[in-house]
Amino acid sequence: MSLISKALDRIQPSATLAMTGRVNELKAQGIDIIGLSAGEPDFDTPDFVKEAAIKAIRDGETNYTTVDGTAELKAAIAAKFLRDNELTYVPSQISVNSGGKHTLFNALVATLDAGDEVIIPAPYWVSYPDMVNFAGGTPVIIQAGADQNYKITPEQLTAAITPKTKWLILNSPSNPTGAAYSREELKALGDALLPHQQVMIMTDDMYEHIWYAGTPFTTIAQVCPDLFDRTLTVNGCSKAYAMTGWRIGYAGGPDWLIGAMRKLQSQSTSNPSSISQAAAVAALNGPQDFLIERNAAFLARRDLVVSMLNDTPGLNCPTPEGAFYVYPDASELMGTRTPKGATINSDEDLINYFLDEARVAAVHGAAFGLSPAFRVSYATSEEILREACTRIQQACAALN
Repeated sequence: MSLISKALDRIQPSATLAMTGRVNELKAQGIDIIGLSAGEPDFDTPDFVKEAAIKAIRDGETNYTTVDGTAELKAAIAAKFLRDNELTYVPSQISVNSGGKHTLFNALVATLDAGDEVIIPAPYWVSYPDMVNFAGGTPVIIQAGADQNYKITPEQLTAAITPKTKWLILNSPSNPTGAAYSREELKALGDALLPHQQVMIMTDDMYEHIWYAGTPFTTIAQVCPDLFDRTLTVNGCSKAYAMTGWRIGYAGGPDWLIGAMRKLQSQSTSNPSSISQAAAVAALNGPQDFLIERNAAFLARRDLVVSMLNDTPGLNCPTPEGAFYVYPDASELMGTRTPKGATINSDEDLINYFLDEARVAAVHGAAFGLSPAFRVSYATSEEILREACTRIQQACAALN
């Protein structure tokens, strides 16, 4: 009899974290590796956020808090949703968790039973299908390739819905592609969902403030008010505020769902860090002007990487509207041979070739549900990105 839960057999280790670990091991050996696999801003947490955390420590705010967030943080989140998204939530409709991943996990585990289906557009963030599998549900994958800018259509969505469908997970801007749905595209998806009353929408807006589309960011409950009571709007402090290690995610949703998530959290992690919650209050309530400067830096990096990868033999790199990733299609490189005679049969072969020969780390597209492609994070300096893209260009040019 196995001592390991069968639930763990339904999931795989995170491919992005595995590659980041591999990069760190190689760097520890003194090997010159450029790591473009981690989804983490290279900017520091703003000083006013740090100061709020230090003050909380000095003021003794080091005790347990309410399971799913302090009153102060819930008020700040409600103000943020109203200010940025035109959404009105009361405290009982807000959940605060130990990172956005925890928010998503709570919602899925609290709602899924065996046989329930969850529609997930691909390319997808690596953890979505595994969370669904762990909770006993069934992922239903809709593929959207580079030819449709990595975005699903209402027709695809309608075709995927069955009586067993419980959730649609929508991530815009997307990890791994940076693709973002316009207001009109969200409205069209919302119209397709309206007749299917059993389908909830989980919208992952973690990259909301890393946005280049030229029009205001919108989220589906904002565009489709009739879906408000069926939508869990997920966000967090990790990306926009460079607070990945602080582990604060949050969501707004219907009372029954937030209550179910609270119940689960009360028997798992209990409250997020009290210090991190105090820092998140400052982040959400404080000055937001630094986001404009950081966006400008990300935009310049995006343009550099897209240009250089599109100048690379065998790659086609769509221009993303948000986040800090690109997802170049590598179809033309499949079947080529390396200078050492190995055949590139998959995108995993390709990124291993980049790692071994170009000393650049990326993540293979199969981990995100759409191949052959790979994800590059451009959350690092232009100097490093230029060197990394030059190495990728040289490696691709050497393929026969």
